[in-house]
Amino acid sequence: MISKQLLRSGTSIGANIEEALAGQSKRDFISKMSISSKEARETKYWLRLLKESDLTNIDVTDILSDIHELIRLLTAIVKTSQQSLTKN
Repeated sequence: MISKQLLRSGTSIGANIEEALAGQSKRDFISKMSISSKEARETKYWLRLLKESDLTNIDVTDILSDIHELIRLLTAIVKTSQQSLTKN
């Protein structure tokens, strides 16, 4: 079901960010943030699928916009962290 997949990927984003913040190393932080980014992309997929289906009347346009921004932020965090890791 789409709802279960959406719940799983959507809640995984925050869980992995929390794990990243408590990371034991910079590499651990980058790894967990990368997973968060991937989960955000999966969440975007499920939201798009939900929007294009006739399964519900819920308008997810604003949520899709929010998840797109979240993906941009997570991608920037990962890239910046990777760059700072290679400089040291």
